[in-house]
Amino acid sequence: MECPLCDTTRDDIVWQDGLCRVILVADPDYPGYCRVVWREHVAEMSDLDTASRHHFMDVVFATEQALHDSIRPDKINLASLGNMVPHLHWHVIARFRDDRHFPESVWGREQRPGQPHPVPNRADLAERIAAGLAKASMNH
Repeated sequence: MECPLCDTTRDDIVWQDGLCRVILVADPDYPGYCRVVWREHVAEMSDLDTASRHHFMDVVFATEQALHDSIRPDKINLASLGNMVPHLHWHVIARFRDDRHFPESVWGREQRPGQPHPVPNRADLAERIAAGLAKASMNH
């Protein structure tokens, strides 16, 4: 079985290092929807050593902060499921009170027609993520 998260050819990568990458997901209903993907094909956080777990979560939190600072959503959802694709990744999803599913998860029952929100500037988002990661790495 091929893993869609191992194939990076279709990804809009906004940041990466040797261990993981941050992808900006093309979803017009959820501007700023990012996925943080571990490079190696592993299924669980417990498959990583402690330093790798800390690094991965630093990237998730820096991505969350970048979304918060860039597009000022009402809420940011963090999710790591892997039920459909057992390759370690986190969803970092900017949410707005008038989006299609709020207050449900983006995979829940639709609540209303969604309202368009401005798509964040990709270069600005990538810069904010990189700055957040640089700051996080200075604290370790």
